[in-house]
Amino acid sequence: MILMRRAFVVTGTSFDDAVRNAHEILAYYAQTAKLPPPRTLEQILQTWEDWGEWQANYHFIVTAIAVVPVTTKARRINIMMNEGLLAQLDTVTQNRSEFISRAVERALV
Repeated sequence: MILMRRAFVVTGTSFDDAVRNAHEILAYYAQTAKLPPPRTLEQILQTWEDWGEWQANYHFIVTAIAVVPVTTKARRINIMMNEGLLAQLDTVTQNRSEFISRAVERALV
C-alpha cells in the first residue's frame, strides 16, 4: 500500500481502458515525483511525521474492489426463485439470464 498526498481516480470505457489510463497517470506521476517504497499502514504510522495533522484534519476512505474475471463462455445453471419475484422479473426483461448476470455483477463489484 502506498499512501500519498495525492489521490487519483481512474476510469475508462472498459476495464482495459481504465488500466491503460491508470498506467499513464502513474507513469506521469513517477516521472514528476519521487514515489515512496511500498509500506504497510503500520509502517507509515510509525514513520510519518504529518500523521497527527492528517488524522485530525482529513478523512480516509478504504475500499475493496472485487474484480470479476471476464469470460465470454456462458454456463447453464438451474436456480430456484420465488414465483412473485420471477413474475416481477418478467415484467422488466425478456432475457432473465442476462438480467440476473448483470445484477450479480453489480452486486459483486
